[in-house]
Order: sequence, then C-alpha cells, then structure tokens
Amino acid sequence: MDDKQILSDIEALVHEERELESKAIADSSPAHAARIREIEVALDRCWDLLRQRRARKSAGLDPDGAALRPANVVEGYQQ
Repeated sequence: MDDKQILSDIEALVHEERELESKAIADSSPAHAARIREIEVALDRCWDLLRQRRARKSAGLDPDGAALRPANVVEGYQQ
C-alpha cells in the first residue's frame, strides 16, 4: 500500500466517521457506537502506517518495509 492509498483510506474513514457522528443523536445503539470505535482504531492504524512510511523515507530506507501494526499495539501508544 502506498501513501496515496493510505491517505485515500483515511479520507474515506473520516467521511464515514463524520456521517456516523452526525447521526449519533438519532441512533445511539451499541452497534452504532461500536462502528465509530472501529473507525477510530482503523484511522489510528492508518496514520501510524503513514508515519512509519514517511520516517523510513526520511531515513533513506524503503517505505514498503513499513507494516500495519495490530490495533492493540497502536492503541497502546501514549500521547
């Protein structure tokens, strides 16, 4: 997956997240909340992958050596 594809995925996820959040008042079901949480995790993973790729490029390494990390790893990062 290249940077353009990652950014495209991020854009699609952000669009879906915004749509779901705008409907949150009308639909406060557990499934709705779970989908929003899934999107948040997917976005974190995409951003992490993009940062890895950019760091590898900056260091003169092959950006394709970056890998999508598991959700539990990415969600365990401290801000």
